[in-house]
Amino acid sequence: MPFRLRSGLPLLIATLFACAHASAPGAVYPAEPQDAALPPIDSVSGPITLRVQYPAAGAVIDATDSSFMFGTTSTGNASLTINGQPVRVAPNGAWLAWVALPRDSVMRFELVARTATDSQRLELVTRRPHRFVPPPGRTWIDSTSILPRGAIEWPRDEYLPVTVRADSAATVALVLNDSLRIPLSREARTDDAPWGIRAFDRDTANLRRPVRLDRFAGAIRGRAITDSAFIEAISGTDTARVRWPVRVSLLDTLPMFVELDDDTAQTGTTDRITIGRAVRDGTYHWFWPAGTRALAAGRYNEHVRLRLAAGVHAWVPASEARPVAGQAGAGAVAGSVTMTPLEDRLRVRIPLSSSVPYEILEEEHWLDITLYGASGDVNWMRYGASDSIVRRAAWTQDAHGVRLRLELEQPVWGFRSYWDRGDLIVEVRRPPAIDAGRPLAGRLIVVDPGHPPLGASGPTGLTEAEANLAVSLRLRQLLEDAGARVIMTRTTGVPMDLGARPRLADSVGADILVSIHNNALPDGVNPFPNNGTSVFYNQPRSIPLAMAVQRALVRRLGLRDLGVGRGDLALVRPTWMPSILTEGLFMMVPEQEAALRSVEGQRRYAQGVFEGIREYLRARASR
Repeated sequence: MPFRLRSGLPLLIATLFACAHASAPGAVYPAEPQDAALPPIDSVSGPITLRVQYPAAGAVIDATDSSFMFGTTSTGNASLTINGQPVRVAPNGAWLAWVALPRDSVMRFELVARTATDSQRLELVTRRPHRFVPPPGRTWIDSTSILPRGAIEWPRDEYLPVTVRADSAATVALVLNDSLRIPLSREARTDDAPWGIRAFDRDTANLRRPVRLDRFAGAIRGRAITDSAFIEAISGTDTARVRWPVRVSLLDTLPMFVELDDDTAQTGTTDRITIGRAVRDGTYHWFWPAGTRALAAGRYNEHVRLRLAAGVHAWVPASEARPVAGQAGAGAVAGSVTMTPLEDRLRVRIPLSSSVPYEILEEEHWLDITLYGASGDVNWMRYGASDSIVRRAAWTQDAHGVRLRLELEQPVWGFRSYWDRGDLIVEVRRPPAIDAGRPLAGRLIVVDPGHPPLGASGPTGLTEAEANLAVSLRLRQLLEDAGARVIMTRTTGVPMDLGARPRLADSVGADILVSIHNNALPDGVNPFPNNGTSVFYNQPRSIPLAMAVQRALVRRLGLRDLGVGRGDLALVRPTWMPSILTEGLFMMVPEQEAALRSVEGQRRYAQGVFEGIREYLRARASR
């Protein structure tokens, strides 16, 4: 059974999920095998060649008290120990271990493999990431924790938040250029769980984090800050001071507008997109074509903050925000809307006096278009010919700007948007005509074998790129045999740019995009209770496809059902078609890596994806 380690215990629990093989002394196994449906692992015998596939020598392991290691002994006849604790070796020599991490900043592991006639020893040295350690018996300030830092431009009338980690017993304050002291208040805050634990760990107990009393927060407003400002912590007769590594300049009262990237002629022919984030360095949220104009409301080093509407801001790269002279971009007005039905899409034309930032959100039968900061003068809304796929259109004015809502006759299949000489064009895709008896006939499907570059690897060195391609080629054959047209993003091991893959699917007008992957975990997440099968999507229209493929994959592979998840992944963000990314097996689990090396394992994976796509299309045909 899976076992969670307590900090500092000299324990190592190592196991594989298959129970059919002979047990190594001291190994611990789950009560029920999780991958009994996978093909058996072929046995390998011969001399020992002990290798650690992960982590590499000298690597930084970002985990607290335990993490995983995996590799191979090159023979299934070997026994293996790590720091004296037994590790299960699979018949092909692969092994996976969950190990206790030494407390030292430099962590040493001794691996010993033995057979009846041979032995080999290997020492692996890894490191912990550097973290600030408070000095004992002294008042302290963690200078690396101070935020903000660097070059800041901020509105004169807006508070700029300040945070720092310091001695919990101290009184902490900002001391500004003119000796003004601004107290910082102590905040009882819970440490956030590491991103890997929060994203992938199924044990919610690991999300409980200790409460810290060494965080202090405050704010300043209407003050320029030079390099003479500092942070001070006083506890009794002991004082600590560090320079505040920031320069704050106040924005002028005159609004400054920026144009994202450069489309001076406003032709809409460039495919450059500027990505907007609600949190600086956070998740992608907005995608704006070149030529979009917005009000700049702050700068933080290499990021510009845009004011979209009251209380709504977005961060974009400063390198992609070009200042615009005068008031270009102010007071945008949206005019009458024209819809033009075409053979494969409906073209919606929205005239605007300025190319304002916008957002398009979808529900099953709706597209909601928000034109930030615009005022509506939408006198007419023309639907075009009687074969328009829009059942109803309406607009409203609110605090965010103009909202245009399109109710569709059928569930959303896809859309795209771009600028055309000041008009916003939104193209709504017509769903394809699907034959319920042969749902794949005539459908154009882009199959993407994920990676290279990058990607995971397994204990014996199988790369994810190799495994993904093998499964994808079998999937292509199944789809073509059922009447589909298939375009592969790659058919060889030559690396391909990530962004080029979804662009290819969009350019050929694919009905569906499916990206084949196999999984791995970040440091500190136990692979034994957290491996299985999952499918990811991004756009709501892709949920039914993701659900159908997940059901079929679990049925075919027999692994733990990790469910469907929404992810901010480049391969599932395209808006012109339903798109999913599959994570069928885990490269790091020996049985699952071995299955991906085998024809039968590749066939089962491909069959699951094929059956899921077919089920999804058949369901859409009946709507």
